Amino acid sequence: MANALGYVSETRTGFEGALAMMNLTAPIRIEKNADKTVDTQPDYRIFAGEIQTEIGGGWIVKAKSSGKDYVSLTLADPNIGPRKVYANLAPVKGKKGRYVLLWNPRD
Repeated sequence: MANALGYVSETRTGFEGALAMMNLTAPIRIEKNADKTVDTQPDYRIFAGEIQTEIGGGWIVKAKSSGKDYVSLTLADPNIGPRKVYANLAPVKGKKGRYVLLWNPRD
């Protein structure tokens, strides 16, 4: 089963690329949250579409098995569907600075 929701490239302020789901294709920007003041706020804010609507957040999480940091994403928007979509940002093997949004189903 393919579980890639899109691909992004690293920028100096976060990541930019495309969200590509069956019912939605849109430009996406994952930007460092400069306004973060408490741990419960996201480390990244996620914007999509031509008008850059905010559709979610990303949190830096430490993997239990490897101890490495990764970004866990939560997306929510009526164009995505009635439920939140969870994903992880993972590096694309052999493509420095390129990342895949991997769908992380919760049920």
